[in-house]
Amino acid sequence: MKTPFLILLLFVLIPALVWGQETGSIERLDAITGKKVSIGSLLKQKALVLIFHSLDCPFAKMYEGRIKSLKSTFQNQGIDFVLITPDTENDYSSQQNLKNYIDDSGVNMNYLIDEELTLVKKWEITKVPEVIVLVKGEEDLEIAYRGAIDNNPQAEASVSDKYLERALNQILKGEKPSPGQIRATGCNVKTY
Repeated sequence: MKTPFLILLLFVLIPALVWGQETGSIERLDAITGKKVSIGSLLKQKALVLIFHSLDCPFAKMYEGRIKSLKSTFQNQGIDFVLITPDTENDYSSQQNLKNYIDDSGVNMNYLIDEELTLVKKWEITKVPEVIVLVKGEEDLEIAYRGAIDNNPQAEASVSDKYLERALNQILKGEKPSPGQIRATGCNVKTY
């Protein structure tokens, strides 16, 4: 009776373990350098903020100044930032357009192209902008926070709760972000 149970348990656990271990080794094309980079190689210090972004999403445009400000505040404290586009259906997602955006906007960070929507599907990303904050775990990268940047995508002056900023400050203090997830609002991500 134990043998079939153990075999079944192995068939369930092994794929789950392999999937979890792959996070750091998943590679995406960086529109800035034109080279494939692994997610794990981008986490150089304490945390990596992945911001799912699209050039044709008005919510992403509204957050542009806040993203620059967060990067400016936290990059020298050991937090790295990366934009990821899940937008594969239009001309905005071309490598040159993404590179031009980085050059023209002053956002100044890597911009990865998630052509196969591997990351979107892995983390069930539903909105742009939506963030995933990764930290080094015992065996692989772990999600410390995911979701919204703050509680008012349309009016920066009316923001009363800065979710991402709070989570990053908690990580810098060696604490686990609480809450660890806040539902993001923005443009819908198409996963089909």
